[in-house]
Amino acid sequence: MIDLISYLPKMKTGDSLLSALTVLPEYDNTIRFQSDAARLITLSDLFKIYLPSPMSTEIYSKLYLALLRSLQKKFTKEAVQQYNENHKAIRQQSYNGILGGSDSFTIIGTSGIGKSSAINRTIDLLSENGIIETEKPYTKIIPCVVVQCPFDSSVKGLLLEIMRKVDEAIGSDYYPKALKIRVTTDMLIGSVSQVAINHIGLLVVDEIQNVVGNKHGNSLVSMLTQLINNSGISICMVGTPESTVFFEQAMQLARRSLGLQYQSLEYNQYFYDFCCTVFSYQYVRNKTDISDSLIRWLYEHSGGIVSVVVSLIHDAQEIAILSGIETLNIDTLNEAYKKRLSMLHSFISPCIQQAKQTTTRKSRKTSLPDSINNEPTQKNTIADLVSKVKAENGDIVELLKEHFAVEEVRV
Repeated sequence: MIDLISYLPKMKTGDSLLSALTVLPEYDNTIRFQSDAARLITLSDLFKIYLPSPMSTEIYSKLYLALLRSLQKKFTKEAVQQYNENHKAIRQQSYNGILGGSDSFTIIGTSGIGKSSAINRTIDLLSENGIIETEKPYTKIIPCVVVQCPFDSSVKGLLLEIMRKVDEAIGSDYYPKALKIRVTTDMLIGSVSQVAINHIGLLVVDEIQNVVGNKHGNSLVSMLTQLINNSGISICMVGTPESTVFFEQAMQLARRSLGLQYQSLEYNQYFYDFCCTVFSYQYVRNKTDISDSLIRWLYEHSGGIVSVVVSLIHDAQEIAILSGIETLNIDTLNEAYKKRLSMLHSFISPCIQQAKQTTTRKSRKTSLPDSINNEPTQKNTIADLVSKVKAENGDIVELLKEHFAVEEVRV
């Protein structure tokens, strides 16, 4: 039996992992004095920045170990038996799982928090040695294959996409052959199982939330379960929180969806460092320093979503360059929030707290978040505020505005 584990890059941990995951584009301060066109083009480097978070290290460990378990099953006696069983069953369309499933799991997280970037950076590290190629027996194994769940949850569409991705990586011709003979879905499951045994280490299915509310959703997840049992590979399903409801509806689905779940970032040291790093990439002529109050403003107007933070700083600089203001400050950030991110206001506004205090009361010093100093954050519930108003005979609307996003509607 070939030791495929030796073909894997050594598992990284600690500082070496953080360093390997980090992506910081080169920045030359002289860019600020170049032409508007040159600065606007280079400004897009902001979207290349990636700072690993605790989520990144968890995703790396999860995917690495899943790939490890898949490779341990290849070229075993059971794998050969499963290969022969699948070959017979393609004609009979009755499959028997001899090899057994390795595992399936989910990575569920709010859109924009960086989970896809973390997965892509992890796959880059897992594939840094390239495609695994063995001589006896001769085969090529792709460490990670990434596909997207079809928008219509088509089982056949997903199976064909897996074949196309394999062909793209190793130069095979599974996909055109499948199209040429017009195979049925049942035959495709067997064929893709054979392809997975021979050529796939870890399969990542992105946008799994497409199964929610779709009549083919259950069929697609059942197909993935069968693929696991007939190939022994690990399958990772990636999606947004709305897919959680789908997997919770039945035990067999919930069992297949155990994994990692993430929400928007808390206002902690990582968010603070991330803002400082992105803010340092300035392409306006007048460079400014970031302040604690400005970081608080970014958190309030991004809802803890890092992709929104990058968009705010990028668009604010774009506005500053095009308008001739040439300064990245609260005014240009506010303009970017109002004009460029208007479609996101309904999703972000519930996270805004005390926006007036952080933008207008300049005399008040904003300290680091309580979570950084390991102090509990005080939270005011509506019931507490009502009790306070009754005791002080105050205005409930004005008090609510200090703690929540309140919109007054004429009735």
